[in-house]
Amino acid sequence: MLDDPVGSYGRFMTTQAPTTSLDRDTVDRLSAEFHRCFSEFKVAGDVFADDAFFDLLPPFWRFQQQGPGAAFTSQLESIAAGPVDIEVVRTVPTATGFVTEHIETQHTPAGLLTARRIHLCEVAGGRITGVTTYCNGSWDDALRARHAAEAPMIRP
Repeated sequence: MLDDPVGSYGRFMTTQAPTTSLDRDTVDRLSAEFHRCFSEFKVAGDVFADDAFFDLLPPFWRFQQQGPGAAFTSQLESIAAGPVDIEVVRTVPTATGFVTEHIETQHTPAGLLTARRIHLCEVAGGRITGVTTYCNGSWDDALRARHAAEAPMIRP
């Protein structure tokens, strides 16, 4: 509620005490398998915890799922309009998992669609237990051209 000084979402916020990052080998393995979900629509059995929680925020929408990852990959496959390539921009270990960013390119009959996403992945016991994803939506040729003309990027 707007008149609530804590905010209706405030009760869900947590603070992490600084600790060491998750080990790089685990982060690299989980990140690679996580990103394969977006292009191959398959999930290795040891990537997600059986009760992993997915909180997905595309533009103007939000949905959640819970389970071992099959519903997550099915959702990804259902919205793919053609073959998908994933370019991993970066993956950064955190104290409780990792943050990763990718650019998705879908090769559709109508042309290329691109989307840029940030994923906050929580890890416990060597498996992803939670994913929060922010996505800028699918951009077609016309939107990419308009963006290039109106808001040229300084960095990729």
